[in-house]
Amino acid sequence: MTLFVNGLSHLDASLWSPERGLIGVSWHVDVALHGKLGEDGMLFDFGGVKPWIKTVIDDGPDHTLLVPTAAAGVTVSECREGLMVRTTAPYPMEIRAPRQAYTLLPWARIDRERLATHLSEQLTRHAPPRVDGVEVMLRDEIIDAAGAYTYSHGLKHHDGNCQRIAHGHRSRLHIWCAGRRRPDLEHHWGEYLDDRYLLHAEDCEPDSEAGSTAIRYSARQGHFYLRLPAERCEILPTPTTVEHIARWVAEQTARHHAPGQRVRVQAFEGIDKGALAEAGP
Repeated sequence: MTLFVNGLSHLDASLWSPERGLIGVSWHVDVALHGKLGEDGMLFDFGGVKPWIKTVIDDGPDHTLLVPTAAAGVTVSECREGLMVRTTAPYPMEIRAPRQAYTLLPWARIDRERLATHLSEQLTRHAPPRVDGVEVMLRDEIIDAAGAYTYSHGLKHHDGNCQRIAHGHRSRLHIWCAGRRRPDLEHHWGEYLDDRYLLHAEDCEPDSEAGSTAIRYSARQGHFYLRLPAERCEILPTPTTVEHIARWVAEQTARHHAPGQRVRVQAFEGIDKGALAEAGP
């Protein structure tokens, strides 16, 4: 017998791609449990499924940097902050952060299906009575809008795991100018922001390497440092919460793309959550 729960949770993280570098991901989490029915006619109480599995995901890969430690040019070592990860291709990156900010996987690349299998095996090893196997499926949100993009960031003032310096999301943007939907502007911003790191200007520090941007801050979970090519970064005058991202895109659009028009932006932070902001006259 199989019990399934679609859309049980979401997983938001960043990962290191040998082809694209640092990117954000957001996945729906679907789950199937295989086993035998009990005398009560149930395999497992639905009420117990979500908190158990969600805890494993939230305390594991969610809001971490997924690192393929067998990828070419990736090295991991201890440092004062906890662990340091360095990369060489497709561009150099250095990140120093507490250990809980990473999910280290002994693979050459992070693959969604392989990660789902890894989580399935982990959950199956600790399955409750009558459950013989747990199957996790990760799937992308279907985004038809032109403004799909991925980004990474860190929020030092956040009390939870968003304070980790390299976590991210796969998101979308909806933009209206003078009440009319503008797919062309959504496409523009989606292309511009895709695979970028968004940071608060006050977290920048001088960097000795030309063409690089260095970010450093301290938060409740510890000390964080990240260095990336400047071209991969977008510096905002505010913290990079989704509320500020929505307002920043609205203001930039009103100033440079739709002067004299009222601009409305719906910015998503991953799946099914986000913020609305307006700018202009």
